[in-house]
Amino acid sequence: MTSSAPVIETHGLTKTYGSVRALDGLTLSIPRGGVYGVLGPNGAGKSTLFRTLLGLIRPTEGSATIMGGPIGDVAAMRRMGSMIETPRFPPYLTARQVLHWLGRSHGGVADADIRRWLERVGLTEAADRKVRGFSVGMLQRLGVAAALMTKPDLVILDEPTSGMDPPGIQEMRALIRSLADIEGVTIILASHQLQEVQRVCDRVAIFNKGKVVAEGRVSELTASGERLRLSATPLARVMAVLGERGSLDGDAVLASVPRSEAPSLIRALVEGGIEIDEARWVGADLESVFMTETGWTGVKEPNHAG
Repeated sequence: MTSSAPVIETHGLTKTYGSVRALDGLTLSIPRGGVYGVLGPNGAGKSTLFRTLLGLIRPTEGSATIMGGPIGDVAAMRRMGSMIETPRFPPYLTARQVLHWLGRSHGGVADADIRRWLERVGLTEAADRKVRGFSVGMLQRLGVAAALMTKPDLVILDEPTSGMDPPGIQEMRALIRSLADIEGVTIILASHQLQEVQRVCDRVAIFNKGKVVAEGRVSELTASGERLRLSATPLARVMAVLGERGSLDGDAVLASVPRSEAPSLIRALVEGGIEIDEARWVGADLESVFMTETGWTGVKEPNHAG
């Protein structure tokens, strides 16, 4: 596989559970390198896709390739790491023992490598504590270390910052970016923390009801919702001029107009006796793009199949 080839490709990938289509003819191409976010409300198909790619469940229809090989290809699987949902480990083992235990399936992992990964995920001080006393955030850290200690080319991480406090989230973000930027690992990341996704991911795919409803570079997706923010008085008169193209944003108005119309709009407002203190372009955040594309209202959907 050349470096420019996609790391994952799916064609018409479908998975049904009775009348529920967890994946609905999914066609997706994930490029090699960088951090790729997979977003969607509960039940959108994210976990089903991951389990399918890892060979844990079989698709009803369609196909997928991973690093140039079919699903289940042994050579490809050995170059992958994954953490799907909150990991579970034998509670009587320490964190260090867990990594040694898991490492045996890969022919063993050196003590120095295990020490290094415990340090990189912030578990050095807890390395010799039994995991039965670990918090959710600590289990997530250990799961990330387990996914990475074999030095994979591709890693799938499902909610890696779940249960972490803000400093822990920041540390995990730095680790993920370091792996992608310095060590060349392709990271596929699923998370409900959309602000973190916007900070850490290069590209994202937004899922809804088993399909991809939006895909692209984060900068492009957020730029598509670009609006002109006007700090002006009186606001009521600005809203009257803009009509449906205007929306209040605190003590300002957001105008949904193309850049080419901005000069004439500002001129019309000034000529209409409106005082403009500031006019600047603002991009949409990923959360607003997500809500627009999925029709999400903040009410969780039933989690039929991830």
